[in-house]
Amino acid sequence: MLINQVVRRFVTIGVKKGINHFAAKGKPVQPGQPHTNAARETAKRARQAAKITRRLGR
Repeated sequence: MLINQVVRRFVTIGVKKGINHFAAKGKPVQPGQPHTNAARETAKRARQAAKITRRLGR
């Protein structure tokens, strides 16, 4: 159980860093950039779907 929490936390951190890295590729980083926000929203929906799937599996 503790291992799952740690792994989930690392995955979340990795997803956020990956989104920021690829969204800013070739452009200066600007806060509130629409592409970054869209990517974050997509990742958030994916995490929510994974969470719901885990709950249904229990």
